[in-house]
Amino acid sequence: MSVFPQLSTNPEVREHLRNVYTNNELVCECGADEADLVFEALLCCLSHPPLFTCLRASTHLHSLQDIQLRLQQHLAQQERSPSVYTHPQLPDVLLLPVHGPRPVDPLASEVIVGAQCGNAVLRGAHVFTPGILSTPKYMKVGEVVSVFSDVEGKCTRGAKEFKGKKVFLGNGISEVDRSEIFSSDGPGKGVAIRMTEPLYQSPSFDGVLTDQLFLQNLPSVVVGHVLGPRPGERILDMCAAPGGKTTHIASLMGNQGTVVALEKIRSKMEKIIQNAKMLQLDCIKAYCCNSVHAVSSDPAQCSADGPPYPEESFDRILLDAPCSGLGQRPNMSYSWSLKEVCSYQPLQRKLFTTAVRLLKRGGVLVYSTCTVTLAENEEQVAWALKTFPCLTLEPQVPLLGSEGMSGAGLSHDQRRLLQRFRPELAWRGAGVPHSPESLLQNANADTIGFFIAKFIKR
Repeated sequence: MSVFPQLSTNPEVREHLRNVYTNNELVCECGADEADLVFEALLCCLSHPPLFTCLRASTHLHSLQDIQLRLQQHLAQQERSPSVYTHPQLPDVLLLPVHGPRPVDPLASEVIVGAQCGNAVLRGAHVFTPGILSTPKYMKVGEVVSVFSDVEGKCTRGAKEFKGKKVFLGNGISEVDRSEIFSSDGPGKGVAIRMTEPLYQSPSFDGVLTDQLFLQNLPSVVVGHVLGPRPGERILDMCAAPGGKTTHIASLMGNQGTVVALEKIRSKMEKIIQNAKMLQLDCIKAYCCNSVHAVSSDPAQCSADGPPYPEESFDRILLDAPCSGLGQRPNMSYSWSLKEVCSYQPLQRKLFTTAVRLLKRGGVLVYSTCTVTLAENEEQVAWALKTFPCLTLEPQVPLLGSEGMSGAGLSHDQRRLLQRFRPELAWRGAGVPHSPESLLQNANADTIGFFIAKFIKR
């Protein structure tokens, strides 16, 4: 059900996306009217949260059933008793339904938050002080307020009211005075508004069972299973921060073998180390490195302890590539220019070339993005197959998403080997689930937008 405006982008980006979703191949398959309707559904669904909150369980430490029970007990202590489902096809995933939109009426006192903060609130977060842009002039601790998202980024920090375009997110109770939020020392870091009546109800998981659960989008969990890591292997995660996929790979290996995680920003690399320690995974080795330069054919430059590595050093490689991020949900406003959106394809190809050089013969390379463009997904696959004759596409297990999109010149058989999560298709044929069974059937469909391709090096 659509309650928010469509994803807001600049006109050039919108037209670029429209051209992707109404390309000639697609129009020939489904007709121009249907292609337009699917595109409109895409813009609608991207501004709303997915149907489920997905939690990956640390099954290398505890059974899924034990973790499920502990989570249910924790939620009961919060005086909340949402259902906690196991995923029918993924043995390490717990699902919590996101309830919404709920019948919540806005109040006179308004707090305005930035778009990024607003997106987090829709996924179950409370409002933290740095995310607040505007509050009533005399807001005090304990005041009940309505929270709105500034979707166009036009609210001035410290304002006492805002008349621009805003979207209602729910009601909450202030835990700080206005003066603490906009003090001369800068904003604090704690919770400022505790959400008591969110428009979309989902439990907050800040600090909850941190060694047993990892908050992760469902397609991101699927990537680890598609890669298929085995105990004792040497595996590379090329763009690894914040470490969700890295730690999942290590968990699937039973913490046996080596997972090398590369990240070019040191603070993000340190976050990978922190997550590995928290999840008790000591087979992970993280390095601060630009993965484009992670390979060398000169033995004198290579080290046994870190990058660069000799060619054919890894059994499996995950390239979860930097991308335009147009599949992320919820997202009501996308501020990037068309030039920025189109800037990722060359970088992705440099990283892919490095990955092919580092992969052993017979090894597996998985390429993934969290965007919806053809240029960063199917077109990259077509380029890779043409550029590297040693690569062939492989079937994916599990296969929970749709096949690849038309428009990049791939054959139907090739597209069937790809996996694209397309929430717009679930929205295009949206019905209201009435039972747990029908609800779970939508778990694989109503996700973020995501793409996965699996190659083997012959």
